[in-house]
Amino acid sequence: MNNLHSRLLPRLLTPVVEETLQQFPVVVVAGARQTGKSTLVQNLPSAGARSYCTLDDLDTLARAERFPETLLEQADLVTLDEVQRAPEILLAIKRAVDKNRRKGRFLLTGSANLLLLRKISESLAGRAIYLTLLPMSEREKRGVPDPGLWPKFIKARTMKDLASSLRGDEPYARNWAESALIGGYPPVVLAASHRERVRWFEGYVQTYLERDLRDVASISSLVDFRRLMGLAALRLGQIVNQTELGRDAALSQTTVHRYLNLLEACYQIVRLPAFARSRSTRLIKSPKIYWNDTGLAAFLSSLSSSEDVQSHRNAGALLENLVLTQLLVWREIEFPRPQIYYWRTASGIEVDFVVESRHGLLPVEVKTSPRARVEDTRSLEWFLNEYPKEAKIGVLLYGGEKIVPLTRRVLAVPVAAVL
Repeated sequence: MNNLHSRLLPRLLTPVVEETLQQFPVVVVAGARQTGKSTLVQNLPSAGARSYCTLDDLDTLARAERFPETLLEQADLVTLDEVQRAPEILLAIKRAVDKNRRKGRFLLTGSANLLLLRKISESLAGRAIYLTLLPMSEREKRGVPDPGLWPKFIKARTMKDLASSLRGDEPYARNWAESALIGGYPPVVLAASHRERVRWFEGYVQTYLERDLRDVASISSLVDFRRLMGLAALRLGQIVNQTELGRDAALSQTTVHRYLNLLEACYQIVRLPAFARSRSTRLIKSPKIYWNDTGLAAFLSSLSSSEDVQSHRNAGALLENLVLTQLLVWREIEFPRPQIYYWRTASGIEVDFVVESRHGLLPVEVKTSPRARVEDTRSLEWFLNEYPKEAKIGVLLYGGEKIVPLTRRVLAVPVAAVL
């Protein structure tokens, strides 16, 4: 958190990192810059036994580029921060691991998705496990690092199971719009005022454009790229038509495609895949676009208050995005890792999220309305009919405060319950 505040908020991923260090010679913790990767690795219970180096330090970066073996041999256990700045060192790590596969030997962090950078992913194939530190979940922001209700939702196989799992939980009355506006970057969460948050986002976008992207690719025009970011933020929850986006941004489709890939590689956007397994229904198969942080999406959309968020024409998509960020944080601590999709038929029937786990399928629909109605269950019921063996129940998240059974298979749950 770059010492902006002395308060250290615990993260869900911490015990997972410790566990995987006992299992693999290389552990990679990736995520967007400023999600707290450096803070996490420097405050692990086992951090005292490790040598820590950051490639943000120019002297260390020079050593990594010119004498990587010397840098790696300085201690038995090494933590290297921001390794995407010197991808050449990954080849030296590969050689070191091939000679000595000691568990937990190298802990790496990076602000780019190393799996999407082909040279790097190939050099560490079979030697590393990859974890993602996302912006903070709502529970992490409150200092309560637990997965919340998602495990209960996933494991429930009947309405009775689902309803009983929610008894005794805290009251469901939070301002989701304020949560979406703040997002989950630790410096923003800990900021003292709205003005401080806005200034941080301004600096983040500028720094990100001028520094991080240039670590992984060349950008011909920062102005064009910034404009594309804003247009992408206005398309939350939509299937992106790259031709249309290129026309609005005055860019070629090829350039749009490359810029979107860069945003994904640097953990700024999420392309949510379609759940496309069906024998009887024609399905849409193109991905939808969301942002890894709703606060940044709101900033790029020029939203400055919770009232702006709630009245915005894209309010429903912002709420979907907020729910998705909670799902993604939870997914990182699960093993085996669940998959998250959306589902849409060619006729327009759509379910916002489908969670596929070893327990089956869970369809989740998200509504901003403070009232839950039976008519809102149409898409969920359609999905449940389409996959009766794997999907037994559905969840409708809505803007109210009470848990309400709507049908024999669909339970309405306040969206605040998953925040």
